[in-house]
Amino acid sequence: MPVYFYWGEDDFAMEKAIALMRDRVLDPLWTSFNYTVLPPDLPDVPIQALNQVMTPPFGAGGRLVWLANTTLCQQCSDNVLSELERTLPVIPKDSYLLLTSSHKPDERLKSTKIFKKFAEFREFSLIPPWKTELLMQSVSQAAQTVGVKLTPKSVEMLVDAVGNDTRLLYNELEKLRLYAQSSNQPLDTDAVAQLVRNTSQNSLQLAAAIRTGDTARALAILTNIINACEPPLRIVATLIGQFRTWLWIKLMIESGERNPLFIAKAAEIGNPNRIYYLQKEIQSVSVEQLIATLPILLDLEVSLKQGASEMSILQIKVIELCQVCRGT
Repeated sequence: MPVYFYWGEDDFAMEKAIALMRDRVLDPLWTSFNYTVLPPDLPDVPIQALNQVMTPPFGAGGRLVWLANTTLCQQCSDNVLSELERTLPVIPKDSYLLLTSSHKPDERLKSTKIFKKFAEFREFSLIPPWKTELLMQSVSQAAQTVGVKLTPKSVEMLVDAVGNDTRLLYNELEKLRLYAQSSNQPLDTDAVAQLVRNTSQNSLQLAAAIRTGDTARALAILTNIINACEPPLRIVATLIGQFRTWLWIKLMIESGERNPLFIAKAAEIGNPNRIYYLQKEIQSVSVEQLIATLPILLDLEVSLKQGASEMSILQIKVIELCQVCRGT
C-alpha cells in the first residue's frame, strides 16, 4: 500500500517509524532526488504532495513524499478532496505518500473516509501515565529492543523515572546499554539509580501527596515536576485519571464488591493484583472527598486551556485538593 497515515502524540516513536520507512523506500544515492518533505505552511501543500507522488522516482529505489503535520483529516477543501479521489487510487507502486498528524483523524470527514480506503493508518499515542502495567510492558519491550537486561525492580524504577516519555526512555536505555556492555547480568536498581535521570517526583506521586492532604509535600513535588518541564495539562490528565481510579475502587468496595477481578475491570486496571494496594491507599479517604476532587480538577483543566497562569493556578488547585482530602 503506497499511502500511510501516522498520527499520535508520541513524536519519538513516530520519528523512528518514519526513519524505517525512509530506509526501506529510498536508495541512499538517490535520496536528494526522491525524498520530499512538505511542511503545512506552504501554499497548496496537499496538491503539491499529490503531484510529487505521481512523479516516477529517479534512478534506483522508490520515491517518498512526506506531508508533515497535515490537517487533511480535520478539514479539507472540495478541490483537494477531488484531487484525493482522483490521485490516491493510481499512485505508482514505487512511490509512497506519508501523512503525519498529532491529531486523531475525524472519522466523519469525507477525506478521512477516502484515506481509510487507500491508506494504512498507524497510531502513535502516549500511554496514559497512570497505566503503570502498560508502561512497564513498554519499558521491558524497549529494553529488549536496545539490548539491555533489567530486573523487574529496575523496570519499575525506569517507569518512575521516565513515565511515558519515549524519547527519554530510549536515551536512558542507551546509557544503560553502554554501561552494561561488558556484562551479561541484568542491571539492578543500584546501577539504574546511578545512571538514570530521575526527578524523583512525578504526577502520580503528586496525586499521592494530595490524597494524604500533605500540602507542603504536594507543592514541593509540583515545583519539581514543573522544573522538569512536564506539560501542565499532562499533569492534570494524570491527576484526573488517578482520582477517577481511586473513586471507582472506593465506590465498588463500599457497594459490597470484593472480587478483585470485577473491581479491576470496572476501574480499567489491567492487573487485578494492584487492587489490594489501591484499596490500602484510599482507606483514609471517603467517597465524598474523592467525588469533591473531580470538579476542582476539571476547573483546573479548563483554566489552563483558557490561558491562566500555569504555576499560579496549579498551586491554588493543589492546595484546594489537599484541603478536600484532609477534610478541612
